Parts: sequence; C-alpha cells; structure tokens
Amino acid sequence: MITTELVFVRHGQAQCNADGLVGGPNTCTGLTNLGYAQAEQAARRLATEHLKKPFDVVYAGPRIRLVQTGEIIAQTLQIPLLFDDRLDGPVHGDADGKPWDAVKTAANGGPHAHPDTPWAAGSDTWNGYLKRASKNLSQLIEENEGKRVVFAAHGETVITAHTLLLDIPLGSPAGFTHNHASITRWQHHRNRLGQTRWMLDRHNDTEHLSLLTPEPTP
Repeated sequence: MITTELVFVRHGQAQCNADGLVGGPNTCTGLTNLGYAQAEQAARRLATEHLKKPFDVVYAGPRIRLVQTGEIIAQTLQIPLLFDDRLDGPVHGDADGKPWDAVKTAANGGPHAHPDTPWAAGSDTWNGYLKRASKNLSQLIEENEGKRVVFAAHGETVITAHTLLLDIPLGSPAGFTHNHASITRWQHHRNRLGQTRWMLDRHNDTEHLSLLTPEPTP
C-alpha cells in the first residue's frame, strides 16, 4: 500500500537558464515562453492522474520560476498552492547573475566538483546545501505524511530527495540528470507486515514534453 506520494516537477525553462546565467534571487525573472509551455504540459499530465486519485497540495519555493510553475500546476489541478522558503535553491553569493561558464572556470568546476568548497564568494558549498536542504525536505515530508504532494522544484531539490531517501553519502561523485518540467516520483510503501520503505517510481520523466520544441543541448 502506498501511504505517501511525492511528485517533484522541475520548473520550466527560465530566462536565466536560456541566458546561461546563475539564477539566484537577484537574477531570476521567471519562465520563458517555452518554460510556460513545458509547465503547462506537466500540469496537464498530472491532471489526468488527479481525476483518478487526487493530489492534496502543491508546494513551491520562493524564486520566480518556481512560483510560476507552481501556479500553473495548482490552477490546473484546482488545489492549494503553498509557498515555502525551505524549498529555496542554493545560495550563490557573488555568482548570482554571472555566466555559469565563467563561474565554473573560476572555481575549477561546478558546485559538485569541489563539494566542500564555495563556488563563489558568499556561496554555499555543495555538501552544505545538501545537508540543509535534506533537513528541510525531511520536515516537509513529515508534515505531509499520508498525502499526495506536488513540489514545483529546483533540480537541486530532486537531487536532495534522492540523497535523502536513498541515503547517499554527502560528497558522492555520482549525480542525476533533471530536465526542465520533468516529473520525478517517490512513493512510501507499507506492506501487510507493517514494513515500510521509500521507492523511486520514476525519475526525470519527460514523456509529456515530446511535442514541444526541444531545448538546445548545453
């Protein structure tokens, strides 16, 4: 029996993504036209499920691309939308608004390359972000036990969910792809003996985006 279900929808393409910029709170201006279309397609796909087994709530973090993605999903499903700072992305410090290529060159790699070192002045470390985000996500899961919850999420939140629920050690060199408006689903199962475990039902599912113009490969 599935007792709790967590569906993570990565936000649609944002303008900062299209421009190759670090999209912190000072830089994120929201979704592109393609990003809106991607979020709408994800919402329509979830709406088909919603008719059979309703979702309870949509959560979104504070950055504009998450807010807009969450609004599209919540309006389509006609369920409450809650904004929660615990779903915010990494702190980028002085890198906010700069080209990712320049930031990665200066730091000798992206955030994952040196997980205990900030990638810019005033930024998180990757492991520091994962530790904080895992604690926050654990709280949200506990608060929503027994519900079907949709998260309008950063890709980093998807990675956090996998790190937390698969018990992956911090600093692991392995990673996960996460396309814009992809769907990732975790289910908490309880069997007839009362034994429980989290199971990953799907990761980075983009079937609903097949008719849209593909994003260029970075």
